Amino acid sequence: MLTIGRLASYAGASVRAVRHYHQIGLLPEPERDASGYRTYDAAAVLRLIRIRTLAEAGVPLARVRELLDADPETFAAATIEIDRELGARIRTLQEHRRRVARLGSVESLAVPEEVAGYLDRLRAIGAPSALVEAERDAWILLAARYPETIPSVIADKVAQLADPRILRLYQLIGRLTVESGSDDLLREIADLMSDLYEEAAASGDLDRQNEIMPDRAFIRLLDSFSYAAHPAVARLGKLLAERGWTGWSQVEKRKP
Repeated sequence: MLTIGRLASYAGASVRAVRHYHQIGLLPEPERDASGYRTYDAAAVLRLIRIRTLAEAGVPLARVRELLDADPETFAAATIEIDRELGARIRTLQEHRRRVARLGSVESLAVPEEVAGYLDRLRAIGAPSALVEAERDAWILLAARYPETIPSVIADKVAQLADPRILRLYQLIGRLTVESGSDDLLREIADLMSDLYEEAAASGDLDRQNEIMPDRAFIRLLDSFSYAAHPAVARLGKLLAERGWTGWSQVEKRKP
């Protein structure tokens, strides 16, 4: 008769595993002998070997009992099903690996591919890191709320980069991230933004804002994020209000 340590050794398992199998009911726990010890026989070794073999093959412990006590036909059917389950898990893990590989760095976490490409364009035109990071985080919020809009919205943003005024705007805003923001700089930015808003209003682009972001609570969330990103944003908002515009993430012409 065997001690628990010898049982584990003969079956190629650990004492801890044996105790766990006792706890979940896979391996019957023998009665104690006159000396107070639990002793095991050859049948326990055989069952433990079978448990270990199934577990090492990837069979979930919750299904090991089913296979241990199954007839040949049931055993074959169960192993086919378990193989399918393992295949599905493998495909899921492979997809996880693919997504992790695409992340590249913490900077790309939760950023859609279209947004990542747009941010690269901003870097290429000389936008400072602080500005790119603020844009990135705002796009993460937008992509999580309205993922279906990202491809078309980003396409519009990329097209706008061909406009020298947009490039100038990014240059000026970029200066705000590294300077305190003089009144003259803020007024120049506000004037340029106001001109761009006038053009967007005339073309009907501002009217399409509600189609892209109809959730007013989400707009308020984006606004609060923008205002918290840099103190100059609130000052710009006031200057734009003086020029007849309200809102930040979604801009409207102030009614007279």
